[in-house]
Amino acid sequence: MNYDIIVIGSGPGGYVTAIRASQLGFKVAIIEKESLGGICLNWGCIPTKALLKSAQVYEYLNHAKDYGISAENVKADFNAVVKRSRDVAEGMSKGVQFLMKKNKIDVIMGTAKVKAGKKVEVTAEGKSTTYEGKHIIIATGARSRQLPNLPQDGKKIIGYREAMVLPKMPKTMVVVGSGAIGVEFAYFYATMGTKVTVVEFLPNIVPVEDEDVSKQLEKSFKKVGIDVMVEASVESVDTKGDGCKVNVKTKTGNVTLDAEVVLSAVGIEANISGLGLEELGIKTDKGKILTDKFYATNVAGYYAIGDCVAGQALAHVASAEGITCVEKIKGLHVDAIDYNNIPGCTYCQPEIASVGYTEKKAKEAGFTVKVGKFPFTASGKAKAAGASDGFIKLIFDAKYGELLGAHMIGANVTEMIAEIVALRKLETTGHELIKTIHPHPTMSEAIMEAAAAAYGEVIHL
Repeated sequence: MNYDIIVIGSGPGGYVTAIRASQLGFKVAIIEKESLGGICLNWGCIPTKALLKSAQVYEYLNHAKDYGISAENVKADFNAVVKRSRDVAEGMSKGVQFLMKKNKIDVIMGTAKVKAGKKVEVTAEGKSTTYEGKHIIIATGARSRQLPNLPQDGKKIIGYREAMVLPKMPKTMVVVGSGAIGVEFAYFYATMGTKVTVVEFLPNIVPVEDEDVSKQLEKSFKKVGIDVMVEASVESVDTKGDGCKVNVKTKTGNVTLDAEVVLSAVGIEANISGLGLEELGIKTDKGKILTDKFYATNVAGYYAIGDCVAGQALAHVASAEGITCVEKIKGLHVDAIDYNNIPGCTYCQPEIASVGYTEKKAKEAGFTVKVGKFPFTASGKAKAAGASDGFIKLIFDAKYGELLGAHMIGANVTEMIAEIVALRKLETTGHELIKTIHPHPTMSEAIMEAAAAAYGEVIHL
């Protein structure tokens, strides 16, 4: 049972790592305790996007008159929507199974524990087997974070996993936390007909985003009937009765909200307990495994990538880290990942996409900035599509013209952010972006217009 590389965890970090390692000629095994594809494919990125698409279709049908179309008696079958999401996830997981076979990767099902001497003990159905590898890569991901005053019972106080498969649609819901998970579920349930209240501890929802984006999303949410409470915290939840009585502390005093279900979306924590890290002496800090810039831990032959290490907890980050890690092991020339050029995407409506510095962070870093903003209300394509909420905001270094950051909110902006990531990778200046001809009519030409706005050359404002 000897391998060149053993990968623990088969999410978008683990399975991508295993495939790239196989391409590089390594003999590879991957260990998974539940389903191939990990949380992302089975309980995260993919099934949530299926739910959100159903909500978007339902929203379109309910607003068909806005497009000159009559659609009568439109109804949402909540259970069918959930089933479609699960079917999509199952299909993707089968796709990963196919990729494992195609790349001759051994799949070992069970719970892993790292051992000294570059060994991994795998336990399944009460039986343990030990495997040996020259290099062991930990890609165990993360799970929903639990707060002491918000204990998840899986029925009334739930995490993202239960939120994907509720047996029936709740009439009312309180969403605690307004990061990507919180606002995506808030949009989904509100669109399907649930009365949703979002409670956020910080002054703005989606707090990692540029403040202008946060304000726009709050405005868009309120327009569709989602209540938003900022600078507020859930102190306790009484689940004794039929529903939940949610005690919320605000700047002006405590209020009680009634809800059938409370969704705790207060972040994630790494899956590193019970892995054998302490016995092996692998260093951790603040609940994450410590590594160098090529993902080697302090113990030779052991590596870690993805949500269980520092850095953005995003699927595409985990994949990039895994590829970088195995290419370094192979001896290829690889550059360390630039964590300031990682796109972040949130798939509520309107969508959010961003990369690089926010305006505030750029100024704090000492840059003199030029800021260009172009609203979708001035975009012909956005108006024609009936999707004029939002804007593109670009931040440039006034001295050298470097594109420091981009912040987008609007329809399909998650498909547009990659242009900015590439431009920043290529160190393109503001003037070069202005002179890059964008197709008309598209949402993407708003990027060019925002750049022009920063330099006083905007045409359509």
